[in-house]
Amino acid sequence: MSADEIHVWIQGTSRPPGEVESFRALLSGDELARAERFRFERDRAEYIVSRGTLRTLLASYVASPPRDLHFEYSEYGRPSLPLPSTQRTLEFNVAHSGEVVLLVFAYDRRIGIDVEKVRRDFQTSEVAERFFSAAEREALRRLPEQDRHEAFFRCWTRKEALIKALGEGLSHPLHQFDVNLTPNEPAKLLATRPDPDEVQRWMLWDIRVAGDYAAALAAETGPQRPHR
Repeated sequence: MSADEIHVWIQGTSRPPGEVESFRALLSGDELARAERFRFERDRAEYIVSRGTLRTLLASYVASPPRDLHFEYSEYGRPSLPLPSTQRTLEFNVAHSGEVVLLVFAYDRRIGIDVEKVRRDFQTSEVAERFFSAAEREALRRLPEQDRHEAFFRCWTRKEALIKALGEGLSHPLHQFDVNLTPNEPAKLLATRPDPDEVQRWMLWDIRVAGDYAAALAAETGPQRPHR
């Protein structure tokens, strides 16, 4: 991966038992303990596959055995790799929904990714009124009713991707920035508050995932499109 690239990987979590066990063998003690806290075997297997895939890919970028990787965690729980100051900073982020895991990697720029299974039984209007900005709520209302459900998930994943890139979790209010949500328009950050110049720092992309999913990527400004 060159300095101006962003790599996005897609992994299905429904794997044969043998593959799950292979991924399990890569995990650290604390990761195995977390896996055992899942109540249902399906959720446990999905976590193991997700974490094992992350370790496998990270190992390929930093040329280290997957089991030898050690993570540090921010106050918001975001993992990072402690690397010598002479090396470029490898940023990464992971998102999981349904049977899909998305992983993104880049050097020396903050990145965030999100994926959501589009649930048809989800009460999108209530969540939008609570978390979306005034401009986003108005844009959602202007859409034909049949387009609003998918537009909600399109907006939500774009906002979550940016929040994850900022690394602050939900401590960063979702209503302090606006993203577009109109169908067939490229993803874009429209406005940021309280600093309006912050909008120039970030780029957004939609990520196409097979099936009924919405997904988005946020990254600090750079010259190239992400490579998948």
